[in-house]
Amino acid sequence: MEKIHNNLSIENLTKTEWFSQFTKYQQREILNGIKENVDVSLYAKKEFNEYQMREIRLGLAENLDVSIYAKNEFDVLQMFILREGLKNNLDVSIYANPSFNWEQMQQIRNGLEENLNVIPYAKREFSCEQMREIRNGIFLDLDVSLYAKDCFNENQMAQIRFGLTDGIDVSSYLNENFSYQQMNQIRLGLTEKKDVSTYANVEITWEEMKRIRETTLS
Repeated sequence: MEKIHNNLSIENLTKTEWFSQFTKYQQREILNGIKENVDVSLYAKKEFNEYQMREIRLGLAENLDVSIYAKNEFDVLQMFILREGLKNNLDVSIYANPSFNWEQMQQIRNGLEENLNVIPYAKREFSCEQMREIRNGIFLDLDVSLYAKDCFNENQMAQIRFGLTDGIDVSSYLNENFSYQQMNQIRLGLTEKKDVSTYANVEITWEEMKRIRETTLS
C-alpha cells in the first residue's frame, strides 16, 4: 500500500481497485491519514473498521507507538484506553491484553495514573467493579490482600474495605458465604462496639441480624 500511496496522487489513489475495497468511512480515515502525513499502511487494512482506524491514526499523529494496540483483537474502546495510557507515558503493557475488556483496562489505567501498585487487581478474573474496590483500598493503603479474591463480589469487597477503613477487625465477617447485607450488619455492630457473635452466623438473615443489632446494648 505504501508504494501505491507514494506513487499516486490522492485523486488517483481514490480510483484504484485497492482503495475501492474499503467502505467510504474507512476511506475517509485513510485519506485523513495521508493528509496528516502518517504511515497509513499501519491501519489501511480491511480487518480494521473505521473507528479502529481512527484510533490508530490519532496515535500516529501523536507520535505514539501504535504497534502496541494496532491489532484487530482490540476493539475501539480498548484501543482508546491504550492510546490514552501511552499519551500519559504509562506502562500499558500491564493491560495491553485483549482478554481485559475496556472497563477493566480503565481501572488498571486509573491505578497507574495514581502511581499505585496495580498488580493485586490486574487480573482477568476480577470484574471492573471488583477492580475498583481493590484499587480504592490500595489508594487508602489498606491491606487489600484480605479481600482481593474473586470469591468476593464487589459489594462484599466494599463492606470489607469500609471495615478496614474504620479500623475494625473484619475477621468476624470475612466469609464469602455472608451476603453483603449480612456483612454490613456485622460491620455496623462492630463499629457500635456490640457483641456481634450473637448474630454473626450465615444462617441468620440480614433482616434478623439488623433486629438483633438494634436491640443489643453496646
